[in-house]
Amino acid sequence: MTQTQALEYIHSICWKGSVPGLGRTEELLERMGNPQKKLNFIHIAGTNGKGSTAAMLSSVLSASGYRVGLYTSPYIYRFHERMQVNGAEITDDQLCVITEFIKPLAESMEDSPTEFELVTAIAMEYFRSQDCDIVILEVGMGGELDSTNVIDCPELAIITNIGLDHTEFLGDTLEKIAHAKAGIIKQGCDVVLYGQTSGVEAVIAQRCAEMGGTLSIADTQGLISVSHDLQGQVFHWGNLQSLHLPLLGVHQLHNASVVLSAAEVLKKKGYTITSQSIRDGLSTTSWPGRFEVLHHNPLFLVDGGHNPQCIESLVENIHSYLKDKKLTVLTGVLADKDYESMYVSIAPFVKEYVTVSPNSPRSMSAVDLAGYLQRFGAPVTPCKSIQEGVALAVAQAGDDGVVLAYGSLYMVGDIREAVSHL
Repeated sequence: MTQTQALEYIHSICWKGSVPGLGRTEELLERMGNPQKKLNFIHIAGTNGKGSTAAMLSSVLSASGYRVGLYTSPYIYRFHERMQVNGAEITDDQLCVITEFIKPLAESMEDSPTEFELVTAIAMEYFRSQDCDIVILEVGMGGELDSTNVIDCPELAIITNIGLDHTEFLGDTLEKIAHAKAGIIKQGCDVVLYGQTSGVEAVIAQRCAEMGGTLSIADTQGLISVSHDLQGQVFHWGNLQSLHLPLLGVHQLHNASVVLSAAEVLKKKGYTITSQSIRDGLSTTSWPGRFEVLHHNPLFLVDGGHNPQCIESLVENIHSYLKDKKLTVLTGVLADKDYESMYVSIAPFVKEYVTVSPNSPRSMSAVDLAGYLQRFGAPVTPCKSIQEGVALAVAQAGDDGVVLAYGSLYMVGDIREAVSHL
């Protein structure tokens, strides 16, 4: 099996979409010899900040000398990003060998797995083959019925910021969504929670009480922002002084507080994590597509945020980093997202819009999005491709201007590629 054949097979079943339930994943893993039973996990659920939190924690544990698996979604450039060990992606050969092993097992199932379930199974076998000390496992959607929830009690469950997303599957209130995500909390589980509304915290606390788990709410009281610019930010957290984080935005400091609180829990469980490894791990964290600077002259930033809480963070970042700047906005959205909430609060900062269609069958056409954006009064130009959109946005911004690209993670990879050729 070649890499092309492996990816074609994996993507050939994507039509099934997201089908909640653990039975198919459990059956497939059983046929594979249950590789997940040989691994230790940190399981991360939440609406926003899962990936950033996972990336920071992976970097800290790698700097502490552990062999760390990282499973995330979606990818920015290529599929292989979804499974990494100490920052190195799965290779073509490894992907082919594991997919070839799993394919006949999956095809022999009466109820065949979805694409995400198949990818999760591939990841479990990959991390087992790499003898990982710990695997940081990001939930795909929800928690209780997500295919990653086939694991036994993890070393630690982390629940990040919860917002309104995937409401058709998870519920239309924060408390309902929190209940779905709390499903990753198993008997006797240690839990770290991003501090949030009292209603959400009550749901998580109740689940912990039911399961005999220990709940720690991330400490933001000792978090002090020292400085920030487009190269990163410096902050204090308790006794840890002048920590540097390349990721931008106050929300990333809050995510960092989750990571630091998680490190404290892991240390109590016997993990060796030093102040220096925390410092080194945070300072070398890479997580693309989140208010990321891609170019200077003009300044070009890209952000994959697409739900109301992400947009709130984006507005904060505009105030913090782009004060008094008028923006050329390059944007595209998926038609099934609450795209109206993505534009109202950004509109006052916009000089002009350039619209594109993200690389997804669910995307809204650039022309339709341009028609919607005309109501905000700024000039709007639809483009036939993301490459054309990048070139036009850069030209319109000029050397002293600012391009902000946002709307969907599904266009971040193409935007980064186009900007790299400027």
